[in-house]
Amino acid sequence: MRASEVREAAAALLGAYRSGTPIPPLSATYPGATIADAYRIQQEQVRAWTDAGDHVRGHKIGLVSAAIQRQMGVHEPDYGHLTAGMFRSEHRPIPAGAFLQPRIEPEIAFVLGAPLRGPGVTVDDARRAVRCLLPALEIVDSRIRDWRISIVDTIADNASTGAVILGSTPIDPADVDLASTSCVLLRNGTVAETGTGAAVLGTPLNALAWLANAVGGLGVSLGPGQVVLSGSITRAIALAPGDSITADFSGIGRVTAMLGEEDAP
Repeated sequence: MRASEVREAAAALLGAYRSGTPIPPLSATYPGATIADAYRIQQEQVRAWTDAGDHVRGHKIGLVSAAIQRQMGVHEPDYGHLTAGMFRSEHRPIPAGAFLQPRIEPEIAFVLGAPLRGPGVTVDDARRAVRCLLPALEIVDSRIRDWRISIVDTIADNASTGAVILGSTPIDPADVDLASTSCVLLRNGTVAETGTGAAVLGTPLNALAWLANAVGGLGVSLGPGQVVLSGSITRAIALAPGDSITADFSGIGRVTAMLGEEDAP
């Protein structure tokens, strides 16, 4: 893609945030777009957010299951950026109007205590860099109409990121076997999905090492204090105004997100 097309695509996505109206798939508008182009579009939006006063607090990892990778025609995950404005409190209703087509998924969040910079980061390196674990919920959203996304569309759209809700009690990673950690996802008190940490590339630490190496190739280091969402343990579920969603992780704890009613002031 030409630089002007990258800026044009980023502007269309930013416009969807403002208007609340999804846009047609970028993969149709720019049929020659590559994964590298998609990350350029993503970065253009990150620059716009930081220029407006927001700042990057971490990253999210997506496409961690083999089934989703096969569906998207890729062989590795993708990533997006988490800015400060995307973090929401679990104790207050989240305005429904902030999203276009929200879904929600449970994830294990890493808070880093040491820098990680690839290439060459191993799982042991990743483990040593983690200061603590937190239970997390990610509201995923798409600025692409009807979620008709290819790999190019989701990467360009900041890996379909919407919002992050973190639990409040940090857990020492040495106390948890992340691969066998189980999760029950409840919608309004009823079990909606279950899963284990093994769904995330065998263990969420594999996802963290992958991310460090992926962004390291671009000269980016993951820094102390940053938050990394390691990828969904279950399928994403639909999220509607008024819903209360709880993720209960064995050994890590619970986190709840409440989506406000559409007509709430």
